[in-house]
Amino acid sequence: MLADKVGVSDELLASAGRNASFSDLVTIRGDLRIELFDEDGFLKEVREVHNLVVTAGKNYIAAELSSAGVTDMGWMEVGTGAVAPAAGDTALGAAIASTGRQALTTRTSATNVVTYVGDWAAGQATNAAITEAGIFNAASAGTMLSRATFTAINKGASDTLKITWTVTIG
Repeated sequence: MLADKVGVSDELLASAGRNASFSDLVTIRGDLRIELFDEDGFLKEVREVHNLVVTAGKNYIAAELSSAGVTDMGWMEVGTGAVAPAAGDTALGAAIASTGRQALTTRTSATNVVTYVGDWAAGQATNAAITEAGIFNAASAGTMLSRATFTAINKGASDTLKITWTVTIG
């Protein structure tokens, strides 16, 4: 069976229906671009990484589809945790206190892609090796949609940070 050769489980096929084709299965992919700028606006560093849409995030998407009145994703947070993302994560490993979580600068959707942008100004989330980020639906606590870890970005007091996060439903 083709499913056995590509690693698709019977449970996945059962949840999609035995007659479903692979194109009937919905996938969720997240990617982010992290840009660090100096005080004059010149790009100092950039990272492009794939993220994990966590179980709580998938449950959030299902609730959103059912018109359950869930709160929109509206915040992004950075931290210093280094443990790789896991499906059961509900928070960052080590969020930066006070200025680590910011309201999204923009949130847009087009076709099957949602784009979230978060910005940290000079003086916010500084003097730390930033190694993780997440998207949330509340200014504190709340539901986490996605989490990513990456090699350290050292944000100085006069630097600005921009994270552009795309979530693609395929």
